Amino acid sequence: MDFPAYLATMPMHAITEIHGEPGLLERFRLEIRAFDEPARQRLTAALDLAADLHRDDRRVREPYLNHLLRVAIRMMHHYQVRDVDVIVAGLLHDAVEDHPDELAGDAEVDDPTTAALATLADRFGPRVARLVAAVTNPAYDPGRDRHEQYREHVAASLEGEPWARVIKVSDFTDNGVGVIHTVGPKVASSAAKYRPLVPVFRDLVTRPDTPLSAPVKQHILDQLDLAEERFSAILDQPA
Repeated sequence: MDFPAYLATMPMHAITEIHGEPGLLERFRLEIRAFDEPARQRLTAALDLAADLHRDDRRVREPYLNHLLRVAIRMMHHYQVRDVDVIVAGLLHDAVEDHPDELAGDAEVDDPTTAALATLADRFGPRVARLVAAVTNPAYDPGRDRHEQYREHVAASLEGEPWARVIKVSDFTDNGVGVIHTVGPKVASSAAKYRPLVPVFRDLVTRPDTPLSAPVKQHILDQLDLAEERFSAILDQPA
C-alpha cells in the first residue's frame, strides 16, 4: 500500500480514518527508525506480541491494535520519548489486563495477572513488567462505583512511577481527546468516566519528577484542555 510522504506528520486519528491499521503500522515503522537496531528489534517484538494478544479485540469501529499504536506513536513523536522500555510498556499496557491467561501460558496458575507480569519480565525485562503493572486495573469491588475506583487506582498507582504517568497520559489522551471518534452510548459513558481525571493528570504531568520537557508538558496540558472542552460539549447539554 502506498502512503503519502506527509504520513510522518499527519494527526494519528486522521491516519486511522484514512489509512486504518496499515497506515498506523507504517507510521510506527517511520518513528522507530530513530532507534538503533537492537531497540527496533525489541519494539517490533512488543508490537508483534500486542498484535497477537489483541488480534480479535475491537474498539467500537476499529481493531484494538490501533489504540496501542497511537499510544506508542504519541509518546515517540509528541512526547519525544526515547526510552525503549517505556514504549514497549505502552504497546503492551493492556496486555495483562485484557489477556492474562493467554500471556501466562497454558499452565494452570492461581493468579494469572502475576503470572502474566512474570512472562513480560522474562521477555522484556522487569522494568517493563513494573510499568505495565502500574497501568493495569485491579479487580474492583462490585459494591462501589467503578469509575470512582478507577480514579483512585490511577492516582495511587502513578504516584511513585513517573514513567508510567507518561504511558497513562498518552492512553488518556487517545481516549479523551479521541472521544469524538467513537460512536453510540460509549461517547457519553467515556466522557463521564474520563472527565474527573483531567485535574488528576494536570497535577501528575506538571510534577517536577515527571520526566518530560517543559514544551512537552505544555503540549499535554493543551491536550487535556481540549479533552475537557469535548467532555463539556458531550455532557453539559442545556436542559
